[in-house]
Formats: sequence, structure tokens, C-alpha cells
Amino acid sequence: MPVPPRLPPPAGLRIVRGDATSPQAPGPKIIAHVCNNRGGWGKGFVLALSRRWPEPERDYRAWHRERARNDFALGAVRLIRVRPDTWVANMVAQHGTRRGSGGPPIRYEAVASCLRALAPRALELGATVHMPRIGCGLAGGRWDRIQPLVERELLARGVGVTVYDTD
Repeated sequence: MPVPPRLPPPAGLRIVRGDATSPQAPGPKIIAHVCNNRGGWGKGFVLALSRRWPEPERDYRAWHRERARNDFALGAVRLIRVRPDTWVANMVAQHGTRRGSGGPPIRYEAVASCLRALAPRALELGATVHMPRIGCGLAGGRWDRIQPLVERELLARGVGVTVYDTD
């Protein structure tokens, strides 16, 4: 099946080649990524995060371990400060870790909820948001479904976004 052509990104969205764990922008930055709701951390983009900083993984694992007493669930977000001007947003938007009869693990409604919750935090911090093509790796999502969520929940609220492609 042919791959549809990529349209130019809308205003406020930059798509660049590079490493999302090393955002290239002045000022405060939030690195956003998708986590699963099962407590698994060990494949995909999280490995790059863990190589750079231990705090996001440590916080995610504690958040999941204490889930009976907190807000850990699909659609939830936690910001973890990793540098004076940089935070990582652990966004729970993946149900499980494997494809099955229910389709890919990504949950688009949860992505939208996470981004909706992230927008006011980014505005409050005066931060831009940096991400890989969230939900499109191990989670099995499609960028043509994720990008409109980024546009609606972040760009439309005045939050600048940079997406990093590695290939």
C-alpha cells in the first residue's frame, strides 16, 4: 500500500530531524511521550529518555506502583523536571504493550486527554513542547490521526510544538 504524501505542517508545528531528548529551542521545554497503562518501561523512546535522565522512569514506576491512591490511568499526565528549563511529560495513552484482537495499544482519546491536560501546563511554564511522533512506534498509532490532536489540543491553544524524526 503506498504511503500518503505528508502535508506541510500547520503554523506553530515544526517537524525536524533530530533527537527529541535534546530539544533545540530557547526557553522552557517539555518533552512529551506516550507511556502504557501497565507499568512497562523498557522499549522504544523511553530507553532514550532513561539514558539521559533517571527521573522520568523512576517517577513513572512509582506513579504506577501507587496507582490505587493516585490518578494513574489512561489520559493522565505527569511532568517531571529534569533540568532547570526542561520537563518530561509522561502521558498515559497506550493500553497495554501488545497488539491483539483489540488492535494497536494506542488510545487516541487518551492522547487527546493528555495533550488537553498538557496545554495549560505548557502555557503556565511558557514552554514549547517537543516530541517524537508520539504513539506511532510501539503503540501502533498513525500520525495522520495524532497530528490533528496535536493541532487541536496544543497548537490551537498557542503552544508551539516541535516533532523530531530520527530517520
